[in-house]
Amino acid sequence: MELPFVKMQGAGNDYVYIDGFDHPVADPERLAPILADRHFGVGGDGLVLILPSPTADARMRMFNADGSEGRMCGNAIRCVGKYLYERRGLCRDQLVVDTLSGPRTLYLTVREGRVEAVRVGMGPAEFDAAKVPVQAGLPQVVGAPMAFGGEELAVTCVSMGNPHAVIFGGDPDRVALEQIGPVIEHDPRFPEGVNAEFVQVVDPHHLRLRVWERGSGETLACGTGACASVAAAVRLDHCPAGEPVQVQLRGGVLTIQVTPQQVWMTGGCAIVFDGVIQLPEA
Repeated sequence: MELPFVKMQGAGNDYVYIDGFDHPVADPERLAPILADRHFGVGGDGLVLILPSPTADARMRMFNADGSEGRMCGNAIRCVGKYLYERRGLCRDQLVVDTLSGPRTLYLTVREGRVEAVRVGMGPAEFDAAKVPVQAGLPQVVGAPMAFGGEELAVTCVSMGNPHAVIFGGDPDRVALEQIGPVIEHDPRFPEGVNAEFVQVVDPHHLRLRVWERGSGETLACGTGACASVAAAVRLDHCPAGEPVQVQLRGGVLTIQVTPQQVWMTGGCAIVFDGVIQLPEA
């Protein structure tokens, strides 16, 4: 079976995108690891389906590299906006995309018919432990000590429609992320797993970040992780509320602005290439 796809990336967070308007996918959980494989497949952090929606311009389903379904991906949804504008002819500067975390409004910056950047309302940051969810015996986990593999870390837990454990410290490049990331992701205190962010505060308007994403491992960027990190930084008085904060990830820079009602994320998006893959028989 041949399946057309588009490879797109936002801040280096790359996914394989399938246009479900024209090419329905029956078993995305099985397909995601095949397409995401960087040696035998297309290669990427996972699979994104762009689907019809009865209430929005489109619906996004996002699957991690291991086949598990994620609720939201900020970098992926910006690319969905670019695809809808440039490939499906929805030539408006404002679009709405449904996700498992609810509808998200996209504001497109377009030059000469090309979408260069997208601003996304990511919803409010949630700190209630039950909403993350995290089981730590506290109503909220904010700068609280938690032990992982014998190492005690000060953790702030945030939901951006998916769970995050944000840890502030020194240079994130010095963190042994490939060792500590899986330990945090699979810790039983996080019943749905968790994304782990290691964050350095450069100054009140600049953060550096490395992220371990549940189901995918280390990625070059994570939009919800950048939002969660700035929300945690505001809560801990590292950054000012309501002002743009630049987040430097390994794949690029995202601009995050935290308000009580909404976390706003702005960043670029790019089509890398189009292709057709020959899928193995089921």
